[in-house]
Amino acid sequence: MSALATENGALGARVNALRYSLGLSLRELSERSGVSAPMLSQVERGETSPTLAVAGRIAAGLDLSLSQLLRLDEAEHVIVVRAGDGRVRKRGGHRVEELTPPLPGQRADVSRHSLAPGASTGGPADPPMHEPGARETALVLSGEATLVIDGEEHTLREGDSVTFDADLAHHFENQGDDEAEFMAVVAAGLRRS
Repeated sequence: MSALATENGALGARVNALRYSLGLSLRELSERSGVSAPMLSQVERGETSPTLAVAGRIAAGLDLSLSQLLRLDEAEHVIVVRAGDGRVRKRGGHRVEELTPPLPGQRADVSRHSLAPGASTGGPADPPMHEPGARETALVLSGEATLVIDGEEHTLREGDSVTFDADLAHHFENQGDDEAEFMAVVAAGLRRS
């Protein structure tokens, strides 16, 4: 197999994976990008190499820049964030450590949260801002945390997890006497069916 065929296959597989992660059909990506569905199919199968102009339109249809689609702006393919080396923010009794490095085209973020007794991640007038269609999954590592979303409370104990539409106003509270810790994964821009 030639190097070009290998590169076409890698690009095609990336386009296919990105399209699926956005929940787009070939027809929908075709409409968003202005590239015909048969051409997109050939690119995804590695049967053809798109011109830079076509690759740029495909990237735009995937909400990426051309350099992000081609991974030209990524220096490394594996980035390890060692324990304690994440980006840390503190506000009141809420400590959050961002564990995901800021990479172009990042579709999900992982963070670790600590809540002191009586603390919260925000409040009704200060909800987290997530883009439309974002979804969040949280796993309680220790203690007890209460998710307040749409005025409804959901108490989570150690080992419990919850998944919810993160573009709705929400926050976590620690209503207990001990510190609560949880991990959160926010997947951005998922489209609802």
